[in-house]
Amino acid sequence: MSEYKIHNTIRRLRFNNNEMTQEQLAARVGVTRQTIIAIEGGKYSPSLELAFKIALAFGVSLEEVFTYIREEKD
Repeated sequence: MSEYKIHNTIRRLRFNNNEMTQEQLAARVGVTRQTIIAIEGGKYSPSLELAFKIALAFGVSLEEVFTYIREEKD
């Protein structure tokens, strides 16, 4: 059986953008640091609007931040 999961590259993108902190990203997109932590850790899926805001904060496409990957489960 398989299921799909949203993966993200936020941590890498933050590092590649002058080691942007989670707090700085949160301020740019209008959410709390805790929300960024949850998204980055795969515990929370952002709204479509927030996903676009995150991509815009890094100046990249949505697909460069988020991917929807099928994972096989036993």
